[in-house]
Amino acid sequence: MGSLSARLLVSVSVLMLLFFGATVVVLDTAFRTAGEQARQDILDGHLMQLLAAANPNAEGALSFPPDLHEERFNTIGSGLYGELRDDANAPVWRSRSALGLDIPTGDFPTLGTYRFLRESLDDGTPLLTLSMAVQWEFPNGELKPYVFKVAESLDSFNAQVAEFRRQLVGWFAAIALIMLLSISILMRGLLRPLRQIETEIGEIEEGRRASLSEKFPTELTGVARNMNLLIDNERARSDRYRHTLDNLAHSLKTPLAGMRALIKDITAERQLRSRFDEQIDRMDEIVRYQLRKPAASAADNLVLAPVPVAKEVERLVAGLRKVYHDKRPSIESNVAPGMHFRGDTGDFLELAGNLLDNACKWCAGTVKITVTPSGDARTTASGMVLTVDDDGPGIPEEAVEALLQRGTRLDESTPGHGIGLAIVKDIARSYGGNLTIARSALGGTAITVDIPPVTGPGGV
Repeated sequence: MGSLSARLLVSVSVLMLLFFGATVVVLDTAFRTAGEQARQDILDGHLMQLLAAANPNAEGALSFPPDLHEERFNTIGSGLYGELRDDANAPVWRSRSALGLDIPTGDFPTLGTYRFLRESLDDGTPLLTLSMAVQWEFPNGELKPYVFKVAESLDSFNAQVAEFRRQLVGWFAAIALIMLLSISILMRGLLRPLRQIETEIGEIEEGRRASLSEKFPTELTGVARNMNLLIDNERARSDRYRHTLDNLAHSLKTPLAGMRALIKDITAERQLRSRFDEQIDRMDEIVRYQLRKPAASAADNLVLAPVPVAKEVERLVAGLRKVYHDKRPSIESNVAPGMHFRGDTGDFLELAGNLLDNACKWCAGTVKITVTPSGDARTTASGMVLTVDDDGPGIPEEAVEALLQRGTRLDESTPGHGIGLAIVKDIARSYGGNLTIARSALGGTAITVDIPPVTGPGGV
């Protein structure tokens, strides 16, 4: 879970689950305990009724009237049962409701004491029983011990407890959902400043904003202020470097201009002079780019405008066709529509220019450059896969690592300094990418530069 909102919501959900779960258990236990206590009090009242209804008969034993005051004792299967046992624990009397049932006997209780027990009938029906042993004094002064016992089925009580539990869980679940929804809405409002910072940083990356705004809560004001100070300091430092190096570039332009003037004085063919001019222009552009590279900083990278890839590739291809006009290679360009590279224009020209130059130098007659985006639709402007194929002799697999080192060339007789692929590798690494060399479908070499996308606000 990368989202802060999701983490907070999950944390609150877990706490609510624990809290509400404990609350449900406590309330359920309290309800059951209170219900059992009420049942015991009711049983105690029924037992007092039996004691009041018992009378000695002519045979010198206790008896009960046919109909008791509590109608449930008189109704078969009512769930309330009464019983009288003698000192031998043999039944003397049973209520009409206990007809056909065998009420559990249990041990003979101590005289004058109550005993509540949880018992069950033969069919498994749970019972709550209350027994009391008494010493009954008859008119002739004889004392006989008896056990009065009442029992009540717990089926209805357990059903009430189950219904209460279902309602309790249902209400707490509804409350939890409402609270989570309310908390998620609340967090959406509370986290809006963070999303605003994310959006403004994305605008800075895209070059549509120079700094973060100052309309943030107190907790985020320091973060925004320090970020703005960092951007301003880095931008000022970059500007100082750039001004110094621009002066140096301006100084180097003077000798180049002198060379151009001398060439014009040479009584050479117009076409040859034009080719010299193109190379001097290219030298001037390269000098500017190389002198500008040390001034590049993180602050500059935040505000770079996307580079239109198709336009720059067309410029490179047109220039290389002039440079290799004697060889006349067929250069095919395949650039994805709307493809942009978010970085320095000079870096892109170095990447594509070095690879195309090498391909034209070694090809037999065909070169192909393909540029496609990497990443999803939200990051197309940042990611790039650039592949250059040729139909030349190819690069042996064992020589790949050596070629990526500065100053290494396969053919010393071919003009060059042996640093082109090393430069491409370094630039690709500076953007978090990599360079791979493989066999091309054209028969020669396929060199691929894969630069990953830079995710913007809301990116994954």
